[in-house]
Amino acid sequence: MTTHDMDADTARRILSSLQRAGVEATVGGGWAIDALLGEQTRLHSDLDLWVAAEDLEPLIRAFVDLGLDRLFPWGDDRPWNFVVHNGGALRVDLHLYEKLPDGRVHYGSVRGGDDFDFTCLRGHGVIDGMPVACESPDWALLCHTGYPPRSVDHEDVKRLCAKFRLPLPDAFR
Repeated sequence: MTTHDMDADTARRILSSLQRAGVEATVGGGWAIDALLGEQTRLHSDLDLWVAAEDLEPLIRAFVDLGLDRLFPWGDDRPWNFVVHNGGALRVDLHLYEKLPDGRVHYGSVRGGDDFDFTCLRGHGVIDGMPVACESPDWALLCHTGYPPRSVDHEDVKRLCAKFRLPLPDAFR
């Protein structure tokens, strides 16, 4: 493990801190797949989190308490998706969404973006013995398509599809 790998204990510590602050965070990305599988299967450089924009104030307070007080400039940063870090192993790729009155969420700009059902963010998983909300298996699979897959994505998607009997997307065959 390098100084920039995030272990399960660190991910659990971040999630526990957010829970104590009253922030309803949903695990995304590679950690979501590991949470759905119930075990850490690989090294992770960050923790992807989906959080309602309305929880931004308590989220920032909890992040500052954890030392997550720096933005990591990334070419694809947008106001609803950016990386916060502490200069070391604590790195969170934050995905902010708005809850819509019809039970869906909006992710993206006012003039664009995606609306999807909130149940996509209500999967059930486990990180280091801690039950967590995570992306649903179908949504986690969809979030791993639409870009050129990395080698870790191939392994993640194969494991996810095998466990939940999902069809393997063509890009992963």
